[in-house]
Amino acid sequence: MSSLSLSMSPARRRLALFSLTLGGFGIGATEFVAMGLLPNIARDLLPSLSASNPAEAEARVGLIISAYALGVVVGAPTIAATTARIPRRRLLLLLLLAFTVFTVLSALSPSYAFVMVARFAAALPHGAYFGIASLVAAEIMGPGKSARGVSMVLGGLTVANVVGVPAITWVGQLYGWRVAYLVVASIFFLALVSVFFTVPGHAPDPQASVRSELSAFRIPRFWLAFGFGAIGSGGFFAFYSYISPMVTNLTAFDEGIVPWILVTVGLGMTVGNIVGGRVSDRSIRLGLLIPFIGMLCSLVFAVLTATWVSAVFVGGFLLGWFNSMLSPALQTRLVSLAPRSPSIAAAMNHSSLNIGNSLGAFLGGSAIALTLDYRAQLYVGIILCAIGLVLCVWSLQLDRNPGARA
Repeated sequence: MSSLSLSMSPARRRLALFSLTLGGFGIGATEFVAMGLLPNIARDLLPSLSASNPAEAEARVGLIISAYALGVVVGAPTIAATTARIPRRRLLLLLLLAFTVFTVLSALSPSYAFVMVARFAAALPHGAYFGIASLVAAEIMGPGKSARGVSMVLGGLTVANVVGVPAITWVGQLYGWRVAYLVVASIFFLALVSVFFTVPGHAPDPQASVRSELSAFRIPRFWLAFGFGAIGSGGFFAFYSYISPMVTNLTAFDEGIVPWILVTVGLGMTVGNIVGGRVSDRSIRLGLLIPFIGMLCSLVFAVLTATWVSAVFVGGFLLGWFNSMLSPALQTRLVSLAPRSPSIAAAMNHSSLNIGNSLGAFLGGSAIALTLDYRAQLYVGIILCAIGLVLCVWSLQLDRNPGARA
């Protein structure tokens, strides 16, 4: 077992893992709650456009999702590299404090432009938190369980999609989207207090440095893995970012059904995260290929059955499952390709997935605005997922010839 694991009692380990997971729960809530509240946010921030052209207003508000995702992309490598020598517990506390402050600012921002800036700022700690928390969780779990340590922290994000996002979406529909974000900020504050009392202090790695962390960016195969994660996961986010307007415009149901669909997607995420951690610890190849093939098939199913609300539940569950299966495998892959850069590699996993989030939200919204068809984003998702699968197969083929240039 690791020195950190040996120094903690079983009860303390469980409490520390819960605290790290609670932070992940808050991140899941802050990242995904906008998906179910797009029409509400559009009516508040863009009232004139929403009244005259709801589809275009919702597509523009979808860029708030892209702004958050881009904040993750910028913040993850920057914070991970420049804070390599800061003790991990102290860094986790600073990141949770930043989440709390910027989420409150998101709720209080007076205009569309201010909300965009606040969401970008709120996303900066995202990748670094998951990267550092995953490394701490892996040490707490002990050797041979790194992917399960990753899935433990990511479990907070997936549970958020089962419980937190639907419940906060419901609150936002009743009391306004700003109240929803204040609820999210309170979750981050609870996580901050919990980490303070349960996660022990941990000396920084004396070998860690900005230079060693940045060495990951000189590895072509690292970039290839980063790329297939970003493009492939964009297929899921093209679907998920516009799930609320898709359901309300293509089926006979109103927005009251959306929280229940989000619960179903979250259940799929929870199952996929657990399965993904175990599969990836046994076979990284299967841990990567199964999610891509599963997402591609699920998106085709979603296109064919988009007007049937029962099929949306099934497709949402499957897409949540396969998308969450990917994250533990991708992080394990990135860390294995850049062993001298654990913080950067772990954080870049979330940069990759959030480029997918931004890409899916932007291209999906553009397709909807161009065609006024709420199935258009699903075709975008199929294309992105297929490209990701091809790049993933190429990356795995290079393992058979390590000397080959990517």
